Amino acid sequence: MSDSTARIHLLRAAGTALVVELTEPVPRVLHWGADLGDLSQDALAALALTGEPAVLNNSVDIPRRFTVWPTEADGWSGTPAHEGHLAGAFGAPRLTLADSSYRPAAAGGELTLHLTDPGAGLDAAVSYRLEPSGVLGVRTTLTRRLDAAPAPYDLAQVTTLLPLPRRAAEILDFTGKWSRERSPQRRPLGFGTHSREVRRGKPGLDSPYLMAVGVPGFGFRAGEVWAVHVAWSGDQRYLAEQLPEGAGTHAGVLGGGELLRAGEIRLAPGESYTSPVCHFAWSDQGLDGLADRFHTLVRARPVHPRGPRPVILNSWEAVYFDHDLDRLLRLADRAAEVGVERFVLDDGWFRGRRSDDAGLGDWTVDPVVWPEGLTPLVDHVRSLGMEFGLWVEPEMVNLDSDLAREHPDWVLGPARGVGPPARHQHVLDLANPDAWRYLLDSLDVLVEEYGIAYLKWDHNRELHESVHGSADRPVAHAQVVAVYRLMDALRERHPALEIESCAAGGGRVDLGILERTDRVWASDCNDPLERQAIQRWTGLLLPPELVGTHVGPRTSHTTERVGADPLRLATALFGHAGIEQDLTRCPPEELARLTAWTALHRELRPLLHGGRTVRADLADESTLLHGVVAYDGSAALYCWARLATSPEGQYGRVRLPGLAPGAVYRVRVRTELGLPSFHQVAGPAWLAAALDDRLVLPGSVLMVAGLPLPNLNPGQALLLELMRATPAPASQGIFR
Repeated sequence: MSDSTARIHLLRAAGTALVVELTEPVPRVLHWGADLGDLSQDALAALALTGEPAVLNNSVDIPRRFTVWPTEADGWSGTPAHEGHLAGAFGAPRLTLADSSYRPAAAGGELTLHLTDPGAGLDAAVSYRLEPSGVLGVRTTLTRRLDAAPAPYDLAQVTTLLPLPRRAAEILDFTGKWSRERSPQRRPLGFGTHSREVRRGKPGLDSPYLMAVGVPGFGFRAGEVWAVHVAWSGDQRYLAEQLPEGAGTHAGVLGGGELLRAGEIRLAPGESYTSPVCHFAWSDQGLDGLADRFHTLVRARPVHPRGPRPVILNSWEAVYFDHDLDRLLRLADRAAEVGVERFVLDDGWFRGRRSDDAGLGDWTVDPVVWPEGLTPLVDHVRSLGMEFGLWVEPEMVNLDSDLAREHPDWVLGPARGVGPPARHQHVLDLANPDAWRYLLDSLDVLVEEYGIAYLKWDHNRELHESVHGSADRPVAHAQVVAVYRLMDALRERHPALEIESCAAGGGRVDLGILERTDRVWASDCNDPLERQAIQRWTGLLLPPELVGTHVGPRTSHTTERVGADPLRLATALFGHAGIEQDLTRCPPEELARLTAWTALHRELRPLLHGGRTVRADLADESTLLHGVVAYDGSAALYCWARLATSPEGQYGRVRLPGLAPGAVYRVRVRTELGLPSFHQVAGPAWLAAALDDRLVLPGSVLMVAGLPLPNLNPGQALLLELMRATPAPASQGIFR
């Protein structure tokens, strides 16, 4: 192999590839996207040759290369890989390649590039890890050299960037608000920078969540798309950028990283900053292809839950702050009767907590409301065969609390005084080691004393003026690191403990927090019409078993909309299912329906929590078809839902995505949730046979030609189950 091709490193997995050439002074990215195959020496040389762009008029007099560490030293006028200064000096970083480590694997592998700038006293290690899923994780560690000048280096930003081709011309990212998280927004990628910055101390309800750039019109099932997710639970930055001169031979860039506050990261000699992992993924099969890569990545984690996800009842919308033992005992009885496996006591159990304006921080059981502690309820819950879980919000504090009165210096904020409260609360300074230790000990005592299996860990307010000490040093980064350490330490003491990431609903949903939690609460909204959209887009990153999906009361707590049972129950089926209502007030027929629903969830749980998520691209946005298909194509469950009326009377044939075209399937309508209200005189011809569980159809008809689906009234849903069947003799036909 020639010297030039020996310096080209290739990582390949699951149909995707990264190619980096160790050029001097900084390596360049030759390719990221579709797998180019097992390249020969000639092909590698050709890739390097064609990676050299033209020299433009009125431009730098060398070809502009897109490097792994793009800065103005390369003639790069876009967002740089890093910004910072040393007491106002060394503002033009010139890191150069010092060493590299290349460890390819049969599926993926890792490439680490060691860069250095002796003048600024900086070393950087940029690590590219391609997982078997095809997701590329990139992390940078920037270190101040021991022989550097004693003055601290002020790090302003580290941004991870990868190239995009010209055909990547449309951006998809997300926004939202309380009870309407992950609302998609699309726009063309023009010249300049499309940047989304988060300054909330957590990803927030309007989190960009995942930024995707693809060929115009890309959908769930088709189109080439590139995406990035920043695995960090604090301030973030996402960007897609395109300059007229391009990015080397590429057209634009996609990237992200932690958003750093001024003066927050100051590196003394020997100190380091490690960026969050930016997860990059490419797909030529639309957004479902991206989702499949991310789901495979997440499910491969050592910390991923392996056992069945227990059906939950959470007490919040059942009792709110009215913690009466007899009422809660009756609620637990009803929960066990309908098939609940985990009972969670929500807000209101701790000292002084009769409303949301007092008590946060005092993490001991209220002796007035609970004179015998939580033991009578916990023992009763366990006697019914259920696990016990508890709501906490450790990172927050009410000023009306013993903790705030005894330790006012633990409240995060400027030395001159804290700013306005949000939801009557302030933030506890977890960078203060005494406050951190207090929380760990308090939570440890609770989990140990009551044998708690699950903590619903909330985080309701945003972080504003995240500074502490007499000098008002910014600590937004340190706050996130401390939260991670707190969760890690608690789970080290209690390895079986599960934690949910809840943040005023879905305000902290990211792969950083999910390294130490077991599920997320997607939204405080249980209205199934809203939830269909929220869960649809949450599922772009997370598999269903990590997303809390609860059945609320027929009248939604957040919208006052009345929902029909089939849509309420079908919506909550596709996730980590639970109940969020007062079962003691449910009539017998509703309890029977919930009992059938929990039984159906347990039956289908292996498929729902182990299959491939699929979504159909439909022209009519008032209808949805989504489902989960077994990876071997042997089984599938689809939800056909109508959210609103539309001009169309007939939908035509709708393709059922993800099936095996050569297989034969038994098609069955699951009626345990009740039949929907139909908007038709009679259904399509196949429907009656599917209701009687005697319909068998070829996969090619279902997946390629499509199935004419019944017309539903608004706010209704139908469940279709498919199981692979043996082909029938010709005389037997399609009915069994």
